[in-house]
Amino acid sequence: MEEGAGIDLAPMLDFVLNLLIFFIITAVFVKEVGIEVQRHGGGASGATATTSEKSAGSISVVVKQSGEILVDNRAVDVRAVRANVERLHAQKPEWGVMVTAEQNTETGLLVQVIDQVRLGGVQNVSVGTSSR
Repeated sequence: MEEGAGIDLAPMLDFVLNLLIFFIITAVFVKEVGIEVQRHGGGASGATATTSEKSAGSISVVVKQSGEILVDNRAVDVRAVRANVERLHAQKPEWGVMVTAEQNTETGLLVQVIDQVRLGGVQNVSVGTSSR
């Protein structure tokens, strides 16, 4: 009796393995650009983090839902954020900046404010939210 006349799968498996190796080698690994945000957890650890930030000192920037921007409780335009942050950072160079945004604040405005803060010479920028 004749054994089953089947298709030899070895060449097909070699071909598939070669394709797999080719795609792995030629794959482009893209790192997405974004803003790095470090969030503090709730509870006791969150309260401790807030207390330690306040004791170290920080320049306060608030972005309201209406689009109003407050730098140390003074209303400013988005174009004036950089100058105000530069002035305050010159007085206290060890301080960072805490940008607080209300819940439904436009994301584009928040990013513009963070960019202006960084252009003002401050690299230590923290982002927080406010439910007001």
